[in-house]
Amino acid sequence: MEKLAILGGKPVMEGVNVPEELFKWPLFEKVDEDAVLEVFHDNTMSGNLITRKFEEEFAAWQGRKYAVACCNGTMSLQTAMWAVGLKAGDEIICPTKTYWASCLSAQNLGVSVVFANVDKNTLCIDPDDLERCLSPWTKAIMVVHYYGHPADMDRIMAFAKKHNLKVIEDVSHAQGGMYKGRKLGTFGDISAMSLMSMKSLACGELGVMVTDDKAYYDRCVAYLHYERNNEDNITTEGMEEYFHMPLSGMKGRANQLCTAYARTQLKTYDAKIAEIQKAINYFWDCMEGVPGIQAHRVDRSEGSTMAGWYIPHFIYNKEELGGLDIHVFADAVKAETGYYPGLGGNLPLHIHPVFQTLDLIGLGKPSRIAFAHRDVRELDKALAPTEAIECAEIPYFRKYIPEVIKMYADGFRKVAENYQQLLDVQNDAEGKVEGQWYGKVNKTDK
Repeated sequence: MEKLAILGGKPVMEGVNVPEELFKWPLFEKVDEDAVLEVFHDNTMSGNLITRKFEEEFAAWQGRKYAVACCNGTMSLQTAMWAVGLKAGDEIICPTKTYWASCLSAQNLGVSVVFANVDKNTLCIDPDDLERCLSPWTKAIMVVHYYGHPADMDRIMAFAKKHNLKVIEDVSHAQGGMYKGRKLGTFGDISAMSLMSMKSLACGELGVMVTDDKAYYDRCVAYLHYERNNEDNITTEGMEEYFHMPLSGMKGRANQLCTAYARTQLKTYDAKIAEIQKAINYFWDCMEGVPGIQAHRVDRSEGSTMAGWYIPHFIYNKEELGGLDIHVFADAVKAETGYYPGLGGNLPLHIHPVFQTLDLIGLGKPSRIAFAHRDVRELDKALAPTEAIECAEIPYFRKYIPEVIKMYADGFRKVAENYQQLLDVQNDAEGKVEGQWYGKVNKTDK
C-alpha cells in the first residue's frame, strides 16, 4: 500500500514540470489578432457586416439555415425563448443543475421555470422526470448539454412531439458535439449558446442562436437588432408595424471585435476539439477500473462526442470508497498532483432564493410565479435526487501530452485505490459546501 502524499508520502507529480500548453486557453494565432485589429483600426466595433458574415458561416458549420449573433449567451437564450412564443403564464421545463443563464431570464417574459432532475450518469435533464413536470401550461423544454455531454435527444424529442412542446437547446457547453452522428444544436426548434472566452469555442463575449425556421429567425432579429428590424431583413407577416425598434427594449448587437475573432476561431475549431477529445479520452482510458470515479463521457461507438469537453467532470461514488467524503478525496488529489478538483459543478438552481422569493419588479409575489397558474415551487420537493449527486472536475487538458496526462491519472488512481488511509480524517470535512453559483468553485481551505 502506497502512503498518500497528504499523510506524508511522496507525491505522484513531485518535481514534474507541467508544459504550459497543456492547459493554455484560448489558443490564438496571428490571423486572429489581425482580424481583431482590423476592426479596431477601422472603428467598426458597432457595425454589422462582419457579424453578418459570421452568422452565415456559423449557420453553415452548425448545419442550420439561420444564425443570429448577439452580445452574449444569456441574451441569446432569452431571445430563443421569446422567438418560439413563450409568454406570461407559460411554463418551461429546465434541469435544475445548470448555469443560471439557461433559464433565469424566463422570468423577464413572465414565464415560470419548472425544474427537472438530471440523470445521475449524464448530468443532463432526466427524460424520466419530464412527465412529473408537465402541466396544461407547459410550452417548452430547455435542454442543456451539460459540460459537453449530449442529452438523451431521442427520448426528449419524442416527449416534446407527443405533448406539442417546443425544444430549446442550450449548447453553451457543447458547440460541435455529436449525438448519434448528428450535431448538437440541430435537434430543437431553436438553439442558443454562449461563446465567451473560456468556452471551447472561445470568441471573447458573444452569443448566437440557430434555427431552420424563418419566423423564429425574424423574431430573434426583431427582438435584438433595431438596425436590422426592417423590411430588408424581416419577412414574417404582421411584424412590420414594429420595425426600427428592438422589441426587447434592449440592444443585443454583437461587438464586431468578437465576431471577427469568432470567424477565425471557427476555421480551426474542429481540429482544436479533436485534440481536446484525444487528451481527455486518454485520461479516462488511464482511469479504467478506478473505484469511486465514474467518467462523465459518452459511448463513442454510437457516434456521440463530448464536443470541446467544457469543464470535464467525474461522478463521485463514495460508496465504492467506504463513504469517503469528497472534500477529503479532493484534498488528497491536490497533495499528489498539485491540482484541486473543483467540486460539485453548478449548485441546483431551485435552492437559490432568486427562484424562491425574489420579486424583481414589485408585483407582490415572487417573480418565478408572478404570472403562474400554480405555485411551481411546490414541485421542487421532488429534486432531492439531483441534490444528492456528487461530482468534481478533472484537469481540463487542451493538448495531448500523454506522459503528463498519465501522471495526473496516476494521482487520482493512487488516492482512490488507497482510500482506506483517509477514512480517519473525514471529520474535518463536515459542513463544507459543494458547488458554485458563480466564480471559483468552492475549495477546501486548510
